Amino acid sequence: MGENGGVSGDKTPAQTPSADDARDDAPDEGTRDAQERMAELTAQIEQAIEDYYVHDAPTMADAQYDELERELKELEAQNPQLAKADSPTQTVHGDVAAGFAPVEHLERMMSLDNAFSLEEVDAWAVRAGEGLGEGAEAHYLSELKIDGLAIDLIYEDGVLTRGVTRGDGRVGEDVTRNVRTIDNVPERLDTKNPPAVLEVRGEVFYPTAAFEELNEQRREAGLQEFANPRNTAAGSLRQKDPDVTASRALAVYVHGIGVHEGVTLASQSEVYEQLKDWGLPTSPHWRVLDSLKEVHEFIEHHGEHRHDVEHEIDGIVLKIDSFAQQRRLGSTSRAPRWAIAFKYPPEEVTTKLLDIPVNVGRTGRVTPFGLMEPVKVAGSTVQLATLHNQFEVERKGVLIGDTIVLRKAGDVIPEILGPVEALRDGSERAFVMPTDCPACGTPIGPAKEGDKDWRCPNSKSCPSQVTGRIEHAASRGAFDIESLGEESAIALTDPDKRRAEALAALRSGHYVYLPIREAADAELENFVVLKNGQEVEGADGVPLLRITSEDDPLLPPLQTPVVTTGANLFDLTAEDLRDVSVWQPERRDGEVTGDWRIQPAFWSRPTFRHYKRENAWKQQKASSTLKNTEVLSDELEKAKSKELWRVLVALSIRHVGPTAARSLATAYGSMDAIREADLAQLTETDGVGGIIAESVHEWFELDWHHELVDAWAASGVRMVDDVEEGFVKTLEGLTVVVTGGLDDFTRDGAKEAIISRGGKASGSVSKKTDFVVVGENAGSKEDKARDLGLTILDEDGFKDLLENGPSDDGASEDGASDKDSADDAS
Repeated sequence: MGENGGVSGDKTPAQTPSADDARDDAPDEGTRDAQERMAELTAQIEQAIEDYYVHDAPTMADAQYDELERELKELEAQNPQLAKADSPTQTVHGDVAAGFAPVEHLERMMSLDNAFSLEEVDAWAVRAGEGLGEGAEAHYLSELKIDGLAIDLIYEDGVLTRGVTRGDGRVGEDVTRNVRTIDNVPERLDTKNPPAVLEVRGEVFYPTAAFEELNEQRREAGLQEFANPRNTAAGSLRQKDPDVTASRALAVYVHGIGVHEGVTLASQSEVYEQLKDWGLPTSPHWRVLDSLKEVHEFIEHHGEHRHDVEHEIDGIVLKIDSFAQQRRLGSTSRAPRWAIAFKYPPEEVTTKLLDIPVNVGRTGRVTPFGLMEPVKVAGSTVQLATLHNQFEVERKGVLIGDTIVLRKAGDVIPEILGPVEALRDGSERAFVMPTDCPACGTPIGPAKEGDKDWRCPNSKSCPSQVTGRIEHAASRGAFDIESLGEESAIALTDPDKRRAEALAALRSGHYVYLPIREAADAELENFVVLKNGQEVEGADGVPLLRITSEDDPLLPPLQTPVVTTGANLFDLTAEDLRDVSVWQPERRDGEVTGDWRIQPAFWSRPTFRHYKRENAWKQQKASSTLKNTEVLSDELEKAKSKELWRVLVALSIRHVGPTAARSLATAYGSMDAIREADLAQLTETDGVGGIIAESVHEWFELDWHHELVDAWAASGVRMVDDVEEGFVKTLEGLTVVVTGGLDDFTRDGAKEAIISRGGKASGSVSKKTDFVVVGENAGSKEDKARDLGLTILDEDGFKDLLENGPSDDGASEDGASDKDSADDAS
């Protein structure tokens, strides 16, 4: 090349490629894009592999890694000319860390291909069946996939001589001294005729119970907790000091063999039985299954019970049981064709921590929580996770802006485990506990010195506390108003509750959408049409204004809640609710997108039709109340006539649940009588006791509580239990247990019938029980009652007992008395 970049010597036309030739040789745009993406994916995956296997400090969750690897595989399949032999999809992962001697495996340790659905499992089985030939019958050894660290154990003449990590499948790390400290790894095989050489494959794991105990100890010592059992197991096994490994409660399950001299085995299941006979630790969680239907059932069962076993699992491993069939199917460069790993939806993922707002609960407790980029974990999309208190935030070491590790085990509330510190770029900032309540502005702090929890003392009108009380009042144990759940309670009492979350998302690059109310609002630069959470062209969608900055003047001002203390709950009208709007996460196909929408809560949004005149939208139909708003109005009216005990529960008096409320209502009959009772009288009330009595007495010492009760009474809420003329407390002083199903009583109905007549409705049978009412499918309580010789009644006998009380001989007049029968028989 010349200095100017031209050709330094002449060439004949035959030597100079034509423009057409150059275009033929150059990759097209799609190929270049694929090549660039494959290079990007390869770099990300290789870095993740090093972090995971070498440093025991993963920077991405398994689910994210699996997604990247799947994308790379798909691109390689679509562009085979670009695939490389050393691609991460073609190699076994893991290198030898510094400080450990490299050891070559006697027989290569391979990886496993993954399946993420039952359909992919079936496709693998079809491929295996085709490879075995027509008429071949395969049996599937199915076992739990332990989330741990692969290990290779070498026994020579029955004696443990070496322990090696998997490494890259050919060469691993010598961790023999550390392996010898693991309690369930035997030094010698339990046999008089051991094989000359035996290479055993297994998995090192940290039992979940021991892991929780370890973290509890670290918590008490003020140390940072370990993130998860798998990383802890890997870090413990690869300690330079074996004493550290010995201090950790590691365990091993073995599941296969490599080289085995002097022993002949025909199947994987035979291997398991033989390993167990030699005294090696094998998993009890495996079965040989004969059909894909059984495989599906096995996968589904353990998916539902994945936390019922002694170790973490992330899937199911399926292997063709017969070794002869395994040999026929062979392997790829990295994985056997005769095995596959089904992966359950991830329970641990990484995502971005956008902010740490605080929430104020019904009792005034102020709780920080993580607001995150929406991420799918354990089958559902998660955006929020509790952080308990400011000390927990500090202990976990998370900063706003961190990439964090999020865990959600089954139906458990999502938990932030900690930050991925390696991904910090310096823009992160520490959480600072607010000094004022974010809901009402009242100064907050610990209720007493030494309390870790901070509280807002404004119990009367703090919107968040009022929200909690309204939701509690509508709960099944109180007024039982199904149409007044959390969302409706927020709309009534704190409609801007999620405003901070939405603005945090706005700052991170997401949008907030605002319904158009007037055609004049439809400024072209802000105007969009949304359908199923996605912007679309044309009129087939919802017209909205798109807000991209929290400084946008179109963002509405803060709203004044329509319910401020709860006193006017039963006086609300539809007109009161017309202008209430709430902040809702935008969804696409049912999943949150990270965008938000400001949405009318109780009235339907206006609908519009596009027409070409000054680029405007024309209102087609006026707003009207939503069906749920009409139902809410009806149910609030019905709630006014509910029993006194339900009113007591609805008031959110501390410690007063349905049982205590029933006792108070039965004893006093009216709200006035309860609030006029002194502490001694309340304490002596049957079923109440000192703690509840003190709580009730203190509650009525506040003037605004009296105002709340009086306002409800003025709205028509019943404050006195109606007592029928001639009503007698037929069960005074008696204890009755109801077990099994009754035709004319619900469980709560039977309990209420007993308590209202002065009796005690117990949930357990003892010698102090006076009557046991037995319905269908009664179970063990009936058996115990018979063993104790107690009086047993059927439903008719129960009705007679309620009406007439017990007869002189200990049974109701018409009810069966098994106690008498038992005495006669003896």
